[in-house]
Amino acid sequence: MKWQGVVPAITTGFDDRLQVDHGFVSRHVRWLLDNGCTGIIALGSLGEAATLTFAEKEAVLRTVKSAANKAPAVAAISALSTSEAVALAKAAEQAGCAGLMVLPPYVYRGDWREMKAHVAAIFRATPLSCMLYNNPVSYGTDFLPEQIAELAGEYENLHAVKESSTDVRRVTGIRALLVDRLRIFVGVDDAIVEGIAAGAVGWVAGLVNAFPAESVALFDAASHGKWDEAFALYQWFLPLLRMDTVPKFIQLIKQVQQETGTGNARVRPPRLEVVGAELDATRAAVSHALQHRPKVRSTPFPQE
Repeated sequence: MKWQGVVPAITTGFDDRLQVDHGFVSRHVRWLLDNGCTGIIALGSLGEAATLTFAEKEAVLRTVKSAANKAPAVAAISALSTSEAVALAKAAEQAGCAGLMVLPPYVYRGDWREMKAHVAAIFRATPLSCMLYNNPVSYGTDFLPEQIAELAGEYENLHAVKESSTDVRRVTGIRALLVDRLRIFVGVDDAIVEGIAAGAVGWVAGLVNAFPAESVALFDAASHGKWDEAFALYQWFLPLLRMDTVPKFIQLIKQVQQETGTGNARVRPPRLEVVGAELDATRAAVSHALQHRPKVRSTPFPQE
């Protein structure tokens, strides 16, 4: 597992009965990779994992692994209980995944001792390469740089961290303690250029689900210090990237996919598709982006 580059946290496509559309998932994965993404993360928050059964999660992982071919498929590991998280990690290994993105427990906001015990159980469950996912904004628990360093010192298969605190200083904080021991990924779309400037080497991206070529171009420009090019792309992209950082990010990103012909807006309850002013604002933002879309070499989305 090489933790680097633009790795989409993919949405889970549903059919008109709100069942997983495996045909779409396969096409979507191949399209993202064809446009320069370096791997695929399935079953993350954006993938609506909390609404999927265990059997559905296993099936999604098999589909993603098959579609990704030689590119790495990564399973996001999230659960209400540690035992279920461990079981999912083992299922991901059996499905052929190359790595795990390990989330803190859902719902229960544990202290450091409890958080450490939970993620450590997952690290021990398989030899797969692991990325720790820190998102205090969404989950209410915060892995501090010193705690991340402690985990890295004890678990050899912890190789990366997805930092989604929205504070770019966390990137430099982790690097100050660990130098190059962990690969740092930015996990919020509207901090990617700042994160790369601070030393991040990867991006777990959301709007990439609709704009992969532009996401890769932005990442590459920033990574190579082409700041004029990067900031021009960033300025164009930011109104959409900010949709990744609000409570309805799943509904909004799926709506963007529908507006761009790269998916549909269907979500599983309790989420509902955006309507009214929210829908109008989303459509206006996408329309403006498409009218001013930068000239980036891309592969069109495959039809059925």
